[in-house]
Amino acid sequence: MSDLLLRDGAMTAAVLGFFASAWFGWAQERPPARWRLPLAAGAVGGMLLALAAGTVAGLHWTSGSVLDDPEGYRTYLVVVGVEFGVAAVGAVVLLLLGRSDWTAPWVCLVVGVHFVPLAPVLDNPALYALAVLLTAWAVAAPLLAARRGLPTSLVTGAGAGAALLCFALWAAVGLLV
Repeated sequence: MSDLLLRDGAMTAAVLGFFASAWFGWAQERPPARWRLPLAAGAVGGMLLALAAGTVAGLHWTSGSVLDDPEGYRTYLVVVGVEFGVAAVGAVVLLLLGRSDWTAPWVCLVVGVHFVPLAPVLDNPALYALAVLLTAWAVAAPLLAARRGLPTSLVTGAGAGAALLCFALWAAVGLLV
């Protein structure tokens, strides 16, 4: 594996692992007892993976990246900026409408969609699959939560965290082969 792929793969694993941990944290709203250990393990595992992969990326930081291209980096920043803005505005609107229970699915939807323009910028086609999973989960999670009488954030966070952790692990395994 080239250093270029190593740094980008490591950063992918680090970022996805970090956000997997965050989603497992968001899922901590009134979990059933049998969910507590898996949610905690996912949160800790995601953070440990993020730290390990971040260390690898740091050791290879000067080796190059797809984001060394100024146009690609600018596109990356715009996509991420729009993602955060749309997620925040949507969250405020949901709060004002008295539907803050839909904030987690909304953010999951925005995160899923943002991977579509990022996949070509990061030269990572696997992000299209992650986009589909997160977008579909954003729609399915509220329905499943309602059917089972569980908090929407719990179901959304558990599924989003699991998807992100799986893709982070996939990126990390790619570093070894």
